[in-house]
Order: sequence, then structure tokens, then C-alpha cells
Amino acid sequence: MTAHRRPAAALAALLAILAAGCGTGPATSDGPSVAATTTQLGDLARAVAGSRATVRQILEPSSDPHAYEPRPSDVKAVGAASVVVRSGGELDGWLGDVLRNAGTDARTATILDDLPVVRRDGDRIDPHWWQDPRNAEIALRKIRDLLVEADPAGRTTYDANAARYLARLYALDRAIARCMRAIPARERKLVTDHDALGYYADRYGIEVVGTVIPASSTQAQASAGEVVRLARTIRAEGVSTVFPESSVNPKLTRAIAREAGARTGPALYADSLGAKGSAGATYLGALRANTLALVAGFTDGRARCALPG
Repeated sequence: MTAHRRPAAALAALLAILAAGCGTGPATSDGPSVAATTTQLGDLARAVAGSRATVRQILEPSSDPHAYEPRPSDVKAVGAASVVVRSGGELDGWLGDVLRNAGTDARTATILDDLPVVRRDGDRIDPHWWQDPRNAEIALRKIRDLLVEADPAGRTTYDANAARYLARLYALDRAIARCMRAIPARERKLVTDHDALGYYADRYGIEVVGTVIPASSTQAQASAGEVVRLARTIRAEGVSTVFPESSVNPKLTRAIAREAGARTGPALYADSLGAKGSAGATYLGALRANTLALVAGFTDGRARCALPG
């Protein structure tokens, strides 16, 4: 090789290495890879993928998605993915920059785009769609379809995994509805850290009396006047239990509960699933744990709720 050709050969080799590191193909030779932004989507994707595909979940358990800042490793994961699934709305709006930096041509879906638009407080779109299991069904089917497109030979596996999961989801949804119907409507009154349980409340006939942070994002702050008004509302409405959330500092929520003469209930899984080994480590587990906590809180511990495992 002549001297003037060596730099060109070295450059070609370097470009080949970079291309391999930023490619859009599957993470393994056995199946496709999925990059999912949130803990809920990560769990749903793993349920469909089983052992045939790999899933890279960007957000960690018990983290606040509203405050997340993407890392270089996220760009690498998205660049290597065959399928990218985002939740939508303000929760993972940062993914746009990640996708551009990754230069990926992966199959990409925004789940919120496939759901009926729910607006609260005027024109604000509520991004917490997974709190209604019917929306999780749509998300699961979307993930299944994307995986089948990326890996047609795995259709039978993905269809079977999705069907098994949906059977469990249907059973849990029906059981939650039965439990909530058994509680008088006047007792189904909810106060949480921020406006993240609206879909759950709509699905199961619960009145959201107020939130500590009067917004859908935990990055907002409550004024002193809003805190005082919420405490008064809690007392006036006869709310006996106020619920913090697992990914938010509970200090202010506990203080408001004390001021209002209410109890502080267990932390709910609102924006994020829980850590491995916790009751809310999976999507189904989080729905189950939240329901048990709410039933006990609404009824001062009088009622019990039988939910499928």
C-alpha cells in the first residue's frame, strides 16, 4: 500500500467502527431491540418481547420523568434499537433531540397519539394515559405490531405473549372496577401530589378533590395560598387520607394532611413504577398496589379488595 492511501484506509476503518456503534439494527443476532422511554412502556415491552427481543428502558424506577435529562447512553441505545416507543406529551418530550442525535431509522411510535385526547384545565393534554388499563391495552397492541414488523418470524411469540398479558390485564381491570363500585361515591375522593391519577379516577368513578401541586407536571410549585385552600378543601370534603407519590418528595403532602386533620396514605405509583422487588415494580403490580391503598384510604381501612395476582 502506498503512503498516500494509508490515511484513506484508516479513515474508512474509523467510519466503519462509528457506523457499527450507531447502527439501527438489533442489539443481538437473535431478535430485535426495543428502546422504551418510561418505566411503564419498558414493562409492557418486556411482556410482549419475552426472551425473543431485548428491551432498553431509559427512565429508571422511582424517577421523575418530568425532570429527566437525557444522557449519551440514551442516544446510543436509541441508535441501536429496531423499535423505539415513547409515551408522549410532556413526560418524554426530550426524546426528539435524542432521535435526531441518534440518526435512527427505527420503527417509532408515540403511544399518546393513538389514544383519545383527554384535556384537563382547559387545553392541557393529560399525558398520564397508562392509569387507565384500556389505554395500556392499546399500547401493548402497538408494541406487539411494531415488533412483528421488525421481526416477522417472531409473530407467533409476540401474539402469544400479548394475549397472555391482556388476559391478566382484563381480569385486573374488572376486579378494580368491582372494588370501587362497592365503595359509596361520597367516599371516593382523591388528593395526591400532582394531577397524575386523572385517567384512573375517570375509569373507576373517583372524584379528584385536589392536588398538592396544581399541575400535571411535578416541576410546578404550589403557592402558599393554594396550599391553604387545599387544606380547607380536604376538611370540607371530608377526605380522610391524602396520598403522596413514590417519585415525589412527600414532605409538603404530609404537612398539608396534618393541617387538614387527614392521614397520609402509602405512596402511589403515579409517574413511575417502583424498584425491583417493590409492590409496584411492574405495571400490573402498580395498578394493584395503588388500588389496595386507595380502597383502604377511602374507607378508613374498613373495606378489603380481592385482586388477581
